[in-house]
Amino acid sequence: MEVADAPIRVQSIAQEDRKVVVPPEYIQPPENRPSKLGNGNATDHKIPMIDLGGDKDVNLLCEEIGRACREWGAFHVANHGVPIALLDEIRKAGTSFFEELPMAEKLRYSCDPNSPASEGYGSRMLVASDDAVLDWRDFFDHHTFPLSRRHLSRWPHSPPNYREVIAEYSDQMKVLAEKLLGLISTSLGLSSSFIEEAMGELYQNITISYYPSCPQPELTLGLQSHSDMGFITLLIQDKVAGLQVSKDGEWVTVDPVSHAILVILGDQTEIITNGIYKSSQHRAITNANRARLSVATFHDPAKTMSVSPAFKPPRYRQVIYGDYVSSWYTKGPNGKRNIDALLI
Repeated sequence: MEVADAPIRVQSIAQEDRKVVVPPEYIQPPENRPSKLGNGNATDHKIPMIDLGGDKDVNLLCEEIGRACREWGAFHVANHGVPIALLDEIRKAGTSFFEELPMAEKLRYSCDPNSPASEGYGSRMLVASDDAVLDWRDFFDHHTFPLSRRHLSRWPHSPPNYREVIAEYSDQMKVLAEKLLGLISTSLGLSSSFIEEAMGELYQNITISYYPSCPQPELTLGLQSHSDMGFITLLIQDKVAGLQVSKDGEWVTVDPVSHAILVILGDQTEIITNGIYKSSQHRAITNANRARLSVATFHDPAKTMSVSPAFKPPRYRQVIYGDYVSSWYTKGPNGKRNIDALLI
């Protein structure tokens, strides 16, 4: 159990032996429940896998990336240059924090409950108001770039290599994100540095999400349907499936691939490509028998940056990223309604 007056964590609720139903604040309205939105097992849809290794012709590679960006807004990459051992290490570090540390110790790293995106350990991030339905998820959010935001003292000290693993993973993800943004730019006939230059100084956050087993997964979501705010998200999962992306009106489960990294396009990429490439609407479902862990690395512009379409006629209004973030947290995610509001 949590200490008196401490914030409630989903993991604590799930660990109560007597709990055979989820609390009402976690029950999704009928239209949002997994049972009402398809089973996520569409046999004719599978996330593309793109091999970044070898001596593949760059034109062919950009063609594959362009097709995946147009049709999915998401794709796996293999031979991406990030050590597989590092992927295993960050999954191990995250699992150790959530499953081995006592709750009182974890709560030492609690994020600011009055801020929707503060660094630290929490449960409420993608909620617009106090009466919003809550996600069946706990998380630890790390501020990693620019380096001036990287305060290792705010990160867990256990396991002993936790801070070292997060820092190394952050560096590797930044390199990969910049490479992918260059390929995405090139695939559109733009200069390879176009999107990176439009982004300005890169802001990066790493969020480790922990989804405890849920007694009523048919009523809940681990993470409600949304598209990411920024440019590009790089995500890895453990061995438990749960992430789903929307494709042609169906929810498609993204099979975990231990050596691959999932690339998810964000709303700013949709804006800058004038809708040629779409941001990916995605969500996480829960599991009755097993907990699940994922690690998402977000790459965003500074909040002062202005983002506008690179092609004419523009289909989206120009937006200051900070204004977009504020609107997103005020209204809540709810699918892609925030970017749809910018359509001309």
